[in-house]
Amino acid sequence: MPSGFLSAEQVAAYGRYAAEEPSRAVLERFFFLDDADGAEAGKHRGDHNRLGYAVQLMTVRHLGRFLPDVLDVPAVVVDYVAEQVGAADPSCLKQYVERRATRFEHQAEIVTVYGYVSFATARDELAGWLDDLAWTSGDGPRALFYAAVAWLRQRQVLLPGVTTLVELVAQVRRAAEDRLHETLAGPG
Repeated sequence: MPSGFLSAEQVAAYGRYAAEEPSRAVLERFFFLDDADGAEAGKHRGDHNRLGYAVQLMTVRHLGRFLPDVLDVPAVVVDYVAEQVGAADPSCLKQYVERRATRFEHQAEIVTVYGYVSFATARDELAGWLDDLAWTSGDGPRALFYAAVAWLRQRQVLLPGVTTLVELVAQVRRAAEDRLHETLAGPG
């Protein structure tokens, strides 16, 4: 576990689908492909490629990151997305992972088409925002961590590894606490 402020379960759940399958209402709200999404997925040949592309798009939208293994997506999500892209057999997703390069090509395409950016490009802005939040709210590190995740997802910044974000939150919070102690101690 990278930090004392996140439990092992919270670390394991970071950037992953929840253990329980999403309800139909959640599927309809978060995994619906609009016409533009359907057109982008439709540019790819074969059910397996259309489905794989769409599953990756829905995953990055929902989780804020691409999964290392596309097959880790809940079956109910795959089935729902398959229905929308016209893939007759959702199990064709297994064929999608056979050519590893395709997955990365589709990720790069999604990043470009939908405007996602890397964590490195937003790190300094996030650190400044977190510093302001830590200074004004007095929130603990766990609350700051989840606020940072929300901030990143709202701005379509791909989530970094959990350790990277934990370390940034801890560093920013420590700096805010030090500044508070210096302010309270006054001029020496």
